[in-house]
Amino acid sequence: MNRWFRSLALLVLWPALAAAQDTTAASRDTTTPPAPAPAVTLSLQEALDQARANSPTYRQTLNDAGPARWGVRNAYASLLPSVSVGSDLGYTGSGQSNFGGGFVRPTSAFVTSGYDLSLQWQLDGRTLTAPAQQKAIQHATDEDISGAGSALRADITTQYLTTLQATAQVAVARQQVARNIDFLTLAKARYQVGQATLLDVRQAEVTKGQSDVALLRAVQAENEAKLDLLRRMGVEPPVEVDRIALTDSFPVTPPTFKLDSLLGLADEQNPGLRSLRARQSAASLAVRSAKSEFLPTLQAQAGWSGFTQQFTNDRFLIDQTLSDAQAQAAGCNSNNEVRSAVGLPTSDCFGQAGLNPTGTALQDPVVQQIRSSNDVFPFNYTTQPFSATLRISLPIFTGFGRSLRLSQARAQEQDADEEARARRLQVRSDVHARWLALQTAYRAIGVQVANREAARDQLRLAQDRYRLGAGTSLEVSDAQNAVQQAEGDYVNAIYDYHKAIAALEAAVGRPLR
Repeated sequence: MNRWFRSLALLVLWPALAAAQDTTAASRDTTTPPAPAPAVTLSLQEALDQARANSPTYRQTLNDAGPARWGVRNAYASLLPSVSVGSDLGYTGSGQSNFGGGFVRPTSAFVTSGYDLSLQWQLDGRTLTAPAQQKAIQHATDEDISGAGSALRADITTQYLTTLQATAQVAVARQQVARNIDFLTLAKARYQVGQATLLDVRQAEVTKGQSDVALLRAVQAENEAKLDLLRRMGVEPPVEVDRIALTDSFPVTPPTFKLDSLLGLADEQNPGLRSLRARQSAASLAVRSAKSEFLPTLQAQAGWSGFTQQFTNDRFLIDQTLSDAQAQAAGCNSNNEVRSAVGLPTSDCFGQAGLNPTGTALQDPVVQQIRSSNDVFPFNYTTQPFSATLRISLPIFTGFGRSLRLSQARAQEQDADEEARARRLQVRSDVHARWLALQTAYRAIGVQVANREAARDQLRLAQDRYRLGAGTSLEVSDAQNAVQQAEGDYVNAIYDYHKAIAALEAAVGRPLR
């Protein structure tokens, strides 16, 4: 009779004890402090925006856009003439010039300068097909960037869901700690009224300690998931990681995606497949370019140029001119002797040669003219005549080089065709597999809901049996572990479903919700 009285007292006091435990659990649980209040919140859209702006992997792909644009511009610019301008400066030291036959003549040091402006233009089959080929490559690069964006979205979304999943597992672990606190309180109460042994109390303490450790590990996993999310976003934690909270929620709705429409959408929208098709087009244009090598090539060239040459020693020119003038005057004097002998008038040989009356030096105007003519360095150019050429060439035999390049281009075109076909098969297979995985994940949620409810009923029955003295503490502990496992499996099923949707979106290549 006394035993049943104590059991009845426990049943009456149990609701009050349970209510009091909800308000005092934090004070009793000294090993697991409550979660700190969030200082920074992060939505999925904010995470995606930050990732697009800061993700190192994605930014590396974005860097490919610049060269692709310049490739198109370069292809169009190749249709225009190329213009080049040049200038040169030179110096030659003094010495002797040997003209052969034992004739040696001393030379003075001189400096030179020059310029040239040239236009060159070439037109062939490769030049004509280059713009279309570069456009195809640019389109493929754009699709690669789009594919990198799709992969980034899938990566960030999956990690965001993983972090939410870890947060939900922390809540499950905290709930298990609360249950074990209640169980420990009950065990102590039954022990005090003689309905349980000290072994039951120690068993409850061990179970609570194990749940405390599980909670600590769950919190650690949550913090690591947040750090991994921030790393994928390409940013540093703005505050302590345990004070960052994710705000988005993902309701579970029945999947309504149709497999045929998903496959058709993937054929049209998958960036990886579109990129390979663009490269396939570029490979076809490369074949046309290789064929064009059998056609003539048109080349045109035009140019302007000028030069200067200035002796560093004016005296050398003056002495050389004086020597030439004296030789001219000597010849003139010999002619005057002949003319005088026959009674003909004579000429002023020294004046005509530019010499002074004595014939020992040049006249001042001549000397000044020599010095003025020599003062041309560096910009007083002597302009050369304009020149232009137009040439048409057709190689006859090039050692089968053109045939080799054509064969290589055709092989690359066939490889591109097969690669695009293989990629299409892979995309369709991935979409189909992800669609099946989504259906399985949704059905698994229903199974886990039933398992969770069954585990909760099992726990309630075990607790009632223990309060009435018909059950053992081991039954309650096993039931609590079963509930924790079922609730954890339910959380995993929920987020596996959302991850399956993210994986399906990645396979299709575009968002679906």
